[in-house]
This record gives sequence, C-alpha cells and structure tokens, in this order.
Amino acid sequence: MEGDTFVVDTVGFNGKTWLDMRGLPSTEALHVIERFKRPRYGEITIDVTIDDPKAYTRPWDVKLTWELIPDTDLIESICEENNLDLPHMVGK
Repeated sequence: MEGDTFVVDTVGFNGKTWLDMRGLPSTEALHVIERFKRPRYGEITIDVTIDDPKAYTRPWDVKLTWELIPDTDLIESICEENNLDLPHMVGK
C-alpha cells in the first residue's frame, strides 16, 4: 500500500506471453507494477508500469480506468496458461 493506493509488484514471468492482444512481446526480464486507486464510488484507476529491458529501450506506462456499470452482466475472464484450477471450477 502507498497511502490510498493498492500496489501490485510482479516479477518472475516466463517471457512466453504477449502484453496485449496486438502482440507486444515480453521476456523473462519483465517487471510490472500496478497501482490501483478508487477515486470515487464506481471507478477504479490503474496505473501500470511495464519495465522489460530485454524487449524495450525504457520503461513505459499505461493508465486504465474501470467504471462500474450497474445492471449489466459481469463477463468472466480466465487465463488458461498453466491453469491448475480447472479441477476446482464449477460448471467446467
């Protein structure tokens, strides 16, 4: 935590995945820092810093905003890479 910000600092990637659907590459040197804030009810902002010196010349940032949309369906997203939870999932 940094004040009112939840910080997720992640390393240990295998370098076999893309960073996005466009195919931005990553390597095993990838370091991601995500800072989650809730500036107001119904909104979450996420500041993401991507640092992968084997793939990019310098770190770069992405700013995301998630908005609550009441009375809509929640769409589930599952990462299938090395998924060990499949036997425990309901409705598989």
